Amino acid sequence: MREVHVDDIISALEGLFIDANINLSDNVFDALEKAIEEEASPVGKEVLRELIKNANIAKEEKIPICQDTGLAVTFIEVGQDVHIYGGGLIDAVNEGVRRAYKKGYLRKSCCDPFSRKNTGDNTPAIIHTKIVPGERVKIVVLPKGGGSENYGEVRMLVPSQGKEGMKSFVLEMVTKGGPNPCPPIIVGVGIGGNFETSALLSKEALMVPLGKRNEDPSIAALELELLEEINRSGIGPQGYGGTLTALDAHVKMMPCHIASFPVAVNIQCHAHRIKEAII
Repeated sequence: MREVHVDDIISALEGLFIDANINLSDNVFDALEKAIEEEASPVGKEVLRELIKNANIAKEEKIPICQDTGLAVTFIEVGQDVHIYGGGLIDAVNEGVRRAYKKGYLRKSCCDPFSRKNTGDNTPAIIHTKIVPGERVKIVVLPKGGGSENYGEVRMLVPSQGKEGMKSFVLEMVTKGGPNPCPPIIVGVGIGGNFETSALLSKEALMVPLGKRNEDPSIAALELELLEEINRSGIGPQGYGGTLTALDAHVKMMPCHIASFPVAVNIQCHAHRIKEAII
């Protein structure tokens, strides 16, 4: 049994959320640079150059990539041979978020749904936990802005709608979003399970590195089909028109009930902020 003190978790979360909001990962930089080569529109190319310039300024001046520093979405895998001591895990995550958003001068966007009163420290975080084999704690943070999150949806399709119905739904959500999610976007699609697991699968799909395909060849082919059709929409970088509306599309799938066909779409903006640490 390995012991992990909550202070280690708090420190990790504090550093990760600051890092994620300031330093765009190399994987995303590479995808944006590749997009310039692939984009046919001169205006679209210039927009992509501006996005890269913006990310470089954020990195150099240690300021947020975007003014919307997101809700604090956190995925934590806890090894079953780990004993967390010194406090509760959920409290530790929220304290890490609280410190990050204060120390990093990150905008606090968490508020009461009706009164719209801000909670003041960007907590409570959105926390997803899994118990896994081993004796380590893996933390992945995904600060998620409202502009892209607003164009996500879960839809309980009927089985007869099949793959074409699913693709039509994905394209409907991309078209509905238009320029608002700040394209070029990343599209996460969750298929199967039930109402809530399809939504979680779509969020987890956003955590897949850009350019990496699903291990299932049929799902990998579906990802490429979706990406091609999304990019035929003509929305283009920041909605100015062009051939690059999405940097990538990822699909995660699991079995579902014979009477159901749940599908969820979760869209991410070009500022795809994701960082991880292992304790």
